[in-house]
Amino acid sequence: MANKFKVLIIEDDTFLLQMYSTKLELEGFAITAATDGEKGLRQAKKELPDIILLDLILPKKDGITVLEELKKDPAVAAVPVIILSNIGQKEQIDRCFELGAADYMIKAHFIPSEVISKIKQTLEKF
Repeated sequence: MANKFKVLIIEDDTFLLQMYSTKLELEGFAITAATDGEKGLRQAKKELPDIILLDLILPKKDGITVLEELKKDPAVAAVPVIILSNIGQKEQIDRCFELGAADYMIKAHFIPSEVISKIKQTLEKF
């Protein structure tokens, strides 16, 4: 199932980026990665991933801005975006859902296998 899916991970923490990339590759996903918001947007438009894992605190462009811009662009607007952040304020979470995020996960509350399960569930829905 998973080997045909492309995941774009936009995360500035290189340890987390590497860990999620490795675990997703082991599950058969194709991985593209970006370490800042601007690169993430460029990658999304170039690669047209099946799903995006997006951090909110990023250099150059924060995750909220990235999400807004993704949802305004017809080429990538339909791509589901899962927010993976340590920001747990209700306002931020609500804002992400208003902008069209498929899901919101707080990093500290989920282990990688749960994040991977969420990616698979989300892909099944879209």
